[in-house]
Amino acid sequence: MNNIKIGLIGAGRIGRLHAANLSYRVSGAEIVAVADVFPGAAKECAQELSIPSAVEDPRRILDDPRIDAVFICTSTDTHASLIEQAAKAGKHIFCEKPIALDLPTIDRALATVGRAGVSLQIGFNRRFDSNFRRARELVAEGKIGQPHVLRITSRDPEPPPPEYVKVSGGIFLDMMIHDFDMARYLMQDEVVEVYASGAVLVDPRIGELGDVDTAVVTLHFKSGALGVIDNSRRAVYGYDQRAEVFGEKGTVVVSNPKPDTAVLSESEGDHSSALYHFFTDRYMDAYVAEAEAFVLSIEKGESPLVSGRDGKIPVAMGYAAKLSLAENRPVRLAEIDPGLNL
Repeated sequence: MNNIKIGLIGAGRIGRLHAANLSYRVSGAEIVAVADVFPGAAKECAQELSIPSAVEDPRRILDDPRIDAVFICTSTDTHASLIEQAAKAGKHIFCEKPIALDLPTIDRALATVGRAGVSLQIGFNRRFDSNFRRARELVAEGKIGQPHVLRITSRDPEPPPPEYVKVSGGIFLDMMIHDFDMARYLMQDEVVEVYASGAVLVDPRIGELGDVDTAVVTLHFKSGALGVIDNSRRAVYGYDQRAEVFGEKGTVVVSNPKPDTAVLSESEGDHSSALYHFFTDRYMDAYVAEAEAFVLSIEKGESPLVSGRDGKIPVAMGYAAKLSLAENRPVRLAEIDPGLNL
């Protein structure tokens, strides 16, 4: 079978990561064009990775009949529009999360995709991490029996700049959104209610923008199971990503991988490598795996592993958490979107 020909829209940090993977690490894929509103970024990316075409206007990619699929790696406020344009152009779509920061816009984009009959995969890369994937498999195989409690910890090594927080939607929609997705993924269950607490303990500028930098959210699942997620914008020891699913027969724990497993023991104690510093280090293999899964789904004509609905529900959870924090009460997802039918 011929390679799936892909156009990349957005040549920033995450776009270039995907471009490198598609160029060198993902079989069955051929990246043939890159677009960016900053022409220099597109040209630099194309030259570095030997991509044949670099353009400023994404319509050049969407109107190219040779291109089978697009990777949308632009700013969040452009995702939904580009999804709709790509769907109408008959392109299969990989889009970084979130689809949009409001649910009606997400619904319109998903409806357009549905009418066009193209594939849409959302970029929740942690699902493709081998450690989290194995934890899900063990839960699905019944190794821990009925799940009772989920615990997820996510802590970044340093807070984002205020300029990012202004447009990101805040901690629940730009950071914890990954954990909301992981909660559904690991438990294979839907969250029906959330209760959020938050504080400003890291950077007062984040508080001045009306957001928090430290948060804990309690989850109630449809099955009756409970979950707890904690987030912090700053962990001085590195990028901290852990999870545990506890059940009637046992527990499965995912700890932080390290660059190596060597441990030095001497008179002052034991010493090992520091944690990976950020997501591009911790999840490099996961980014490759998610791109491979997207390409394979197109080749086989199968539904993608992370659907548009999977992209929507964590956004609804984020808004439920924001409302819970504002009103200091539990919020059911049905209050946010009765149409979710969880």
